Amino acid sequence: VQLQASGGGLVQPGGSLRLSCAVSGSVSSANAMGWYRQAPGKEREMVAVVGAGGRVKYADSVKGRFTVSRDNAKNTVTLQMNNLSVEDTAVYYCNVGGRGAFGLWGQGTQVTVSS
Repeated sequence: VQLQASGGGLVQPGGSLRLSCAVSGSVSSANAMGWYRQAPGKEREMVAVVGAGGRVKYADSVKGRFTVSRDNAKNTVTLQMNNLSVEDTAVYYCNVGGRGAFGLWGQGTQVTVSS
């Protein structure tokens, strides 16, 4: 199983980016899928996760600005990020199955918010 993330880049404050993650291989649709991020010198943190039943959880810092969605048929998870701020600068990782020992991670995509 491989997770391939795309869509990162450089954007000005207030701008938008859309991250996509394609999961290849057999992954149970019962797994949660989502996005985490890690800024320099900080621990990796949850950004947005969508469970198998569609229940969504967001970090407080991104509520109202980010939207996560999944397509079980296509095995993809996306993150629409609006009104980006400098504090959103980080490497973003897509994930299947959570942080635990059985969680799967993509390679990370850099998001830089700067004027």
